[in-house]
Amino acid sequence: MKKIVILSVVVLAVILTSGCNLKDTFSKKSNSVKAISQEEAKEKIENFVAENLIAAGVDFSVEEVSEENGMYKMKIVVKANGQEQKVDSYVTKDGKLFFPSGAIDIDEMEKKAQEMKAATEEAKMVEQKEIPKNTKPEIELFVMSYCPFGTQVEKGIIPVLEKLGSKVKFELKFVSYTMHGDEEADENMREYCIQKNNPTKIVSYLKCFLKSSAGGVTAAESCMVSLGINKFTTDACIKSSNEKFAVKSGEVAFGTDKEANEKYGVQGSPTLVINGVTATSGRDSASLLKSICSAFENEPAECQAELSSVAPSSGFGEGAGSSSEAICE
Repeated sequence: MKKIVILSVVVLAVILTSGCNLKDTFSKKSNSVKAISQEEAKEKIENFVAENLIAAGVDFSVEEVSEENGMYKMKIVVKANGQEQKVDSYVTKDGKLFFPSGAIDIDEMEKKAQEMKAATEEAKMVEQKEIPKNTKPEIELFVMSYCPFGTQVEKGIIPVLEKLGSKVKFELKFVSYTMHGDEEADENMREYCIQKNNPTKIVSYLKCFLKSSAGGVTAAESCMVSLGINKFTTDACIKSSNEKFAVKSGEVAFGTDKEANEKYGVQGSPTLVINGVTATSGRDSASLLKSICSAFENEPAECQAELSSVAPSSGFGEGAGSSSEAICE
């Protein structure tokens, strides 16, 4: 039965996460408990299961309550899809532990259920938050330079930025920690400095760098040469910025955009922010164009451009990939 499966799964999860067995759990609860009445126990279990365990379309009730082996025995009736099943379950006399086929700490489960409900509601609010419109939309893309999902969105957004040009304001920003070693921290800072000193060339640099098979210093410097980006001034910026933001070899903290990360609650790479609101978008160019163009007060003609609706490959190199929403976090 669907109902019983649900109860069993929850019980298993509690057992696995608690690291203890039912015998130990019950022995701790059996001494000097403050008993509630059979009717109170029945009401508590009915409310608990209805609010936390059952699926839609499943009926649940406690048919009878009796006392057995120092606990309350309950005859539980489950109805779903025109079928009925009766199961003997137990609850401790203090109403704290429920044994459908194992043990559930009711207080803890109710607490977790409320936390999950609050998290779900918060997520819905984020999803439903409208992106405000602007005459010149401001685009902030938070990435880790070697995160395969960050590079995927970069490849998807490049044709959009090339098409819209100066009609939008774009800023490449970085998640406040790294996950891919010193190579990533070095490239993050290189891109930070290229954007700082050559803001009109950052998109072209990314386009060139991401075409390489695996990134790396050689590919980066080759792209800088081809775009006329001065290596001396870039290296000087990298040195001073590493000192300013205390970026150290072997450490994961990366603080060039710490305040922006905190402002938007950035949790991983990639994170797209449009006009100050975290946005959800497909990773193909057509979807990104649509998301960004929705932030214009008056859409320019470029918003009608036909761009690829196929998500680019993750990581480095060219080609098509999956539209997965995976992130580096």
